[in-house]
Amino acid sequence: MMKGFRKRLSYRLTRDTVLVAMALGLVLNVVQITLDFFSARDSMEEEIQALLSISLSPASQIAYNIDVRLAEELLDGLLRHPATIDARIIDSEGQTMAAASQSSPDSAYRWISDLLFGSSRVFSQPLKVPQLQNLPLGHLTLTIDTYHYGLQFLQRSSYTLVSGLLKSLVLSAALLGIFYFVLTRPMLNVINSLSQVRPSSPEKVRLPVPANHREDEIGTMVGIINQHLETIDSSLAQMRLAESAMKNYSSQLEQEVEDRTREISEKNTALQRGNRALVRAKEDAVRRARSRANFLASMSHEIRTPLNGVLGMLGLALEGELDPGQRGRLEIALNAGESLLGLLNDILDISKVEAGKLNLENIPFSSRSLIEECATLHAQQARRKHIDLVTNLAPDLPETFLGDPTRVRQIVNNLVSNAIKFTEQGTVSIEASHNEGIFRLDVTDTGIGMSDEGMQRIFSPFSQADADTTRLYGGTGLGLALCRQLVERMHGQISVESHEGQGTHFTVTLPLPIHEDSGSTKLPDIAADLQTIGVALAFPNGNPHGDAIRRQLLAWNIPVSLPEDAPDAILITLAENGPAIPELANHWRGHGSIIADATGTVSNETSRCQVLSLPLNRNNLYQTLCRVAGLAHEPGKEKNARVGEAEALSRPMNILLVEDNQVNQLVASSMLKKMGHTVYHAENGQRALEALEHQPFDLVLMDCQMPVMDGYEATRKIRQNPEWQNLPVIAMTANVMQGDREDCMAAGMNDYITKPYKRDELKSAINRWMPPLPPES
Repeated sequence: MMKGFRKRLSYRLTRDTVLVAMALGLVLNVVQITLDFFSARDSMEEEIQALLSISLSPASQIAYNIDVRLAEELLDGLLRHPATIDARIIDSEGQTMAAASQSSPDSAYRWISDLLFGSSRVFSQPLKVPQLQNLPLGHLTLTIDTYHYGLQFLQRSSYTLVSGLLKSLVLSAALLGIFYFVLTRPMLNVINSLSQVRPSSPEKVRLPVPANHREDEIGTMVGIINQHLETIDSSLAQMRLAESAMKNYSSQLEQEVEDRTREISEKNTALQRGNRALVRAKEDAVRRARSRANFLASMSHEIRTPLNGVLGMLGLALEGELDPGQRGRLEIALNAGESLLGLLNDILDISKVEAGKLNLENIPFSSRSLIEECATLHAQQARRKHIDLVTNLAPDLPETFLGDPTRVRQIVNNLVSNAIKFTEQGTVSIEASHNEGIFRLDVTDTGIGMSDEGMQRIFSPFSQADADTTRLYGGTGLGLALCRQLVERMHGQISVESHEGQGTHFTVTLPLPIHEDSGSTKLPDIAADLQTIGVALAFPNGNPHGDAIRRQLLAWNIPVSLPEDAPDAILITLAENGPAIPELANHWRGHGSIIADATGTVSNETSRCQVLSLPLNRNNLYQTLCRVAGLAHEPGKEKNARVGEAEALSRPMNILLVEDNQVNQLVASSMLKKMGHTVYHAENGQRALEALEHQPFDLVLMDCQMPVMDGYEATRKIRQNPEWQNLPVIAMTANVMQGDREDCMAAGMNDYITKPYKRDELKSAINRWMPPLPPES
C-alpha cells in the first residue's frame, strides 16, 4: 500500500540530510576556501612589493656606487625571505652586477601549489637615486618561489576541510540521534516482536504497529510482515525443496572445484615452462653480450689495422716535398681519416661506459690550458664559417685540478665542435669557473637552437634533434651521448637550454678537487711594470673578445682605458679587415701596439707591433704584453733545450718489427728509419723466434694478431728463453677494448701502444725501453 509522498519516512530523512549537510558543510567550506585563495594571492603580491620597496633604495645606492660586496650582502639578505629563490642586480647595460640564488624546496604537494599560483614569479623594479632621477642604474630583480605562499594556503585549506569534516561529524551525530528516535527505535521494537515468533507456529503471531507510525513506511512494513507470517507454512515446503536443490548444487560445486584444481595445475605447469624459457632467454642475452664484446674487439682490430696504414702513409707523404694542391688534398684525407678514428673511439668509449668498464684517471691537470688548447684546435673551423670563437675563463680559475684530463678534453671538444657545426653566424663562447668544489663549463652559441622535443633526444646515442639536422649538418649523434655518459661517470651533471633560432647553452658541472700544488694566478714580478704602463683597449662595443681581454687585464691589476685617454699605454686593437694592419696601430706613439687577430690572416710583427691570436690564450697575452713593453723572456731557448734533451735520448738500435700487414710494415719501418734505427721484419711470431736465434736485437715491436703464431704466444716463448728475459717487447695492436693491455702484460710484454700509432708515441715508447749503452772498455 503506497502512502502520500510527504508522509514517507525516506522523504523526511532525505530532506533533513540535504538541508543540514549541504548547507552547513559543502557551501561554507567552498566559499571560505575560495575567498582565502584570492586573499592569499593578493597578500603574496603585496608582501613581495613591500620587500622590493624596502630594498629599492639601498640597491640603487649600491648600483650607483658599484659596490659588489654590499650588493652581495643585500642579495643574501633578500634570500633570507623564505619565498626568494633568486635575487640579482642588473646594471643599465643588461649585465648582472651581483646575483644570489638558492634552490626551490621540493614536496609531494608542490604540483598543487604550482597549479594554483604558478611555479615562480619574477618582480623587477628600476633603480634610481633621488639626486639623479633620469640616470638609469639598472634593475633589482627578484624571483619568487610561490610554493611558500601556496603551502600556507594549502595548510589553511586543509584546516578548513578538517574543521568542516568535524562539523559534519557533529551534524551526523545529531542526525543519528534523530534517526534513532524517528526510525531505529521503532524498528527495534518490530525486530524484538519478530524474534519472538516460533518456527513451529508462526501463523499464530501478529506484530503490533508502533505508535505514530501507522501512516509511514514502518506501519506498512509491519502490515506486510504480518501477511508474510501467514504464508510461512507454504514457504517451509518451498524451503525443503530448496534444500534438495542445494544438495544437487553441492555435488555440482565439488565437480567444479575439481575442474578448477585441474586447470590450476595445468597453469602451474605452463608457468614452470615459462620460467625455463626466461632462464634460457637470460643465458642467450649473456651470450649475446659476450658476442657483442668480441665483435667490438674484432671490429676495432679490423678497422684500426688498415686505418693505421692509411694514416701512416698519408703522414709519410706529407713529410715529403709537395706542391700546395697535393698537400691540401693529402691533409684533407688525413683529417678525414682522423675523424673516422675519432668516430671509432666514440663508439668504443660508449660501449665501455655502458659495460661499466671505463676507467677514469685521477691526476693533476690544468683546466685552463686544456680549454685553451681545445679552442685553438677549433679556431680554424670557426674562422672558415666567420664565427667568433671566444674563451672567457674566470681569472681566478684554479691552475690545477685532480681528474681525468683525457675525458674532460673529450667533453670540451665535443661541445665546442657541435656549437660551431650548428652555428652559421654570431658567436661561440666558452666559459669556465670554479665555486665550492664544483668546476663549471659553459658553451654557448647563437646557432639554430633546438625544440623541446629535440632536447629530449640529443643525449641518446645515434640521435640528433630532428631528421632535418642530420640531413643538413651530418654527424652520428654520438658526441653528446658520450658527453652525458662521461659526465655521469665523473659524478657530474650536464644540462642544456635552447630555443629554436636563438642558440643553445650547454652547462657541465663536475666535482673536481683542486690540486694542492695549484699555482697562483697573480701577474709575475717581472711584468709588474705593466701595471704602471697600462693598456689602451680599442675594441667595438660589445665585442666578446674585448670583454674577455679586459677581464683578464683587470684581474692582473693592469689599468684599462680608451686610446684617447691613455696615449702612452700599450694599444690592443682588433684586426677586422683581413691581413691589413689597423690604421690606429700604425700611428700609435705609446709603448707599442698589439693587433688582436681573430681571422688568422695577420702575420706582420715588428718591435712595436705584435699579433695576438684569438681566441684568447692567457699565456700568449702575457708574453705579447711583455714583448711590447721590452720585458719578454726567450722561452724558445728553454723549449729548444728540452727538445734537444729529448732527441738525445734516442740512439740507433737494431729493432725487430713483427707485423703481418705489409702496409703497416712500410709505415712503421719508415718512421723507425727516420729515427735512425735499423729495422728487420718478421711476418709472424714463428719467424720472429727464428730471427732472434740468428742475431741479437735491442728491441722487439710485436703485433698481437697474426697468422701461424700470434704475438701473445711468441712473447711467452721469448720469456721462456733465459737469453731473452730482459729483451724489451712492445706490443703494437689495434685492439683497444678493456683488458687488452692486461693481456699484453700477462704475456710478458713490457709496453703497449695502439694503432694507428703516431710518431711521437712510438718514439716515446722506444725511448722508455732503450737498453743502456754498454760500458766503455
